[in-house]
Amino acid sequence: MNQRPITEDDLHGYVDQALPPERHAEVASYLDAHPDVGKRIAGFVDQRRILRAALAPVAEEPVPARLNLSRMIESRRRHVPIRWAVAAMLLLCIGGAFGWDLHGSLQPAPGGLAALAQEASDSFNVYAPDHVRPVEMRASDRAELVEWVSSRLHRAVKVPDLSPSGYRLMGGRLIATSHGPAAMFMYDNDRGSRIVMLTRPMNSTDQNAPMTPRSTGDVAGFSWADGGTGYSIVGQAPADVLKPLADAVRKQINSI
Repeated sequence: MNQRPITEDDLHGYVDQALPPERHAEVASYLDAHPDVGKRIAGFVDQRRILRAALAPVAEEPVPARLNLSRMIESRRRHVPIRWAVAAMLLLCIGGAFGWDLHGSLQPAPGGLAALAQEASDSFNVYAPDHVRPVEMRASDRAELVEWVSSRLHRAVKVPDLSPSGYRLMGGRLIATSHGPAAMFMYDNDRGSRIVMLTRPMNSTDQNAPMTPRSTGDVAGFSWADGGTGYSIVGQAPADVLKPLADAVRKQINSI
């Protein structure tokens, strides 16, 4: 029986200890088999443990009467002890800080092409270094892969052929994003260089948008949107390598 794919939601649920026992065990086995992902998740687990331990003494104390909302409004100009102010703020943020975007910042989440490009970069950083299970379905199951992702994205998805450019399809998987499911396809060449293409329906922002270069750290690429569907090609390759690949994908998609 095929095991249900491990998603980012599963990884964050593992950190928050919010998974059912059976799913928790499946994620634990996945992390044991994927040291790179396991190292990243272990760091989040340690951060959660340290933060909860640091706040435990304060969290167990009764909330002072002066922090009652009505009294705070009446005495808003009075000084609130720094210890309680910091504790209240941290306790409020614990759920979000270790929820969906553990590796993000407290800045507002990007939207449109910026969000798509970030999701593609995150997917590359998680799966491209994985030499055990970088994709959920191999290229040999291409027809099944296309049917799977198309049904989840509620639209026909085409897997570009980049072999004329020297990149072979390795396979793909579904990715959970804050904007809904996305399809990720991974390719590699004879030198072991990998690239990722991510596609998903766009929300109200950037339904149609010209191809734009994007970069996050050492991962760069190009993103665009046509007819309400977004595409992003990313990798650790120079722009003069990625741009022709992005052009090839766009030409094939537009020929449907």
